[in-house]
Amino acid sequence: MIPIKNIFYMLAYAFKALNSQGYRKIETEDFENVADLCSAILIMGITSQIKQGLNRDYLEQNEPISSLRGRIDLTKSIKEQTFLKRQMYCQFDEFTTNSYMNRILKTTMELLIRSDTKASRKKELRRLLAYFVDVETLDVSSIDWHQRYNRNNQTYRMLISICYLVIKGLLQSQSDGTTKLMDFLDDQHMHRLYEKFIYEYYVKEFPNIKTSSPQINWAIDDGYIDMLPVMQSDVVLERDDNILIIDAKYYSHNLQTQFDSRSIHSGNLYQIFTYTKNMSLEVGDEKKVSGLLLYAKTDAFVQPDHSYSMSGNQIGAKTLNLDCDFTEVKRQLNDIALQYFEI
Repeated sequence: MIPIKNIFYMLAYAFKALNSQGYRKIETEDFENVADLCSAILIMGITSQIKQGLNRDYLEQNEPISSLRGRIDLTKSIKEQTFLKRQMYCQFDEFTTNSYMNRILKTTMELLIRSDTKASRKKELRRLLAYFVDVETLDVSSIDWHQRYNRNNQTYRMLISICYLVIKGLLQSQSDGTTKLMDFLDDQHMHRLYEKFIYEYYVKEFPNIKTSSPQINWAIDDGYIDMLPVMQSDVVLERDDNILIIDAKYYSHNLQTQFDSRSIHSGNLYQIFTYTKNMSLEVGDEKKVSGLLLYAKTDAFVQPDHSYSMSGNQIGAKTLNLDCDFTEVKRQLNDIALQYFEI
């Protein structure tokens, strides 16, 4: 079980906006669950966004109006007989706060009000909803999360990401109209956060190490690569002549079991070995390439913590314990960098 406070720290690394001074006081608060934490983050973020101004978009309207504007929809006007009310259907663009991103925010706030969050936070969410009276809500099961960000709406990126985590974790409604926490942030969504946290941790804490997540090229002899799968790395650390490929894994069970015998997931091991060997062949003998499966620790008694020498490359499997004080989490990640790089 990951402490709620550590979820916040992971989010803070994953979303750099949470490192700003305005969010600092959240670190000192106690939270009953992740929904309560996300409520606090959204309350602070949306309050700040309201002060800056809610995002507005030009949206096409088609409605009967008395003062003509835009393009008249004569066919619809005749069909609806709007002229009897001295109105005509007109199509026009309106600059409105009813943008898709604001709809996501409003939908999420209404969902949190029905969830297991503190009464004081629900009160704050209701207060903020007063600024969204002209904003429509969305069907939570069909939200389009692929939004385009630019200089005008960049501040929404973190807020929409938090909304994504909330809605994916709070979709189980109860018969009394409330919303119950499922396994908030299931393995799939926690894996994304876990991977992004590790990546951003090394970016911030080890600026002297190059951190990236490149696609690894297949070592093909004849150039024919049709239908070969993409080798997309999670985290690649590089300094001087050393390269470490980290494959972040967040599972309920870190080991596979067969006939009472435990072993590292074969697919994981094949994957990191393939990544390591192909990158090793690409960079040549001038650089040392190692691979590491970094599992989030589970409640199981046996956890992977091994290192193997395979065909000239070091392949490891380690466990990162997130169920501890965050200073200990940092120490574990720091030890990995110290082990593979001369710092």
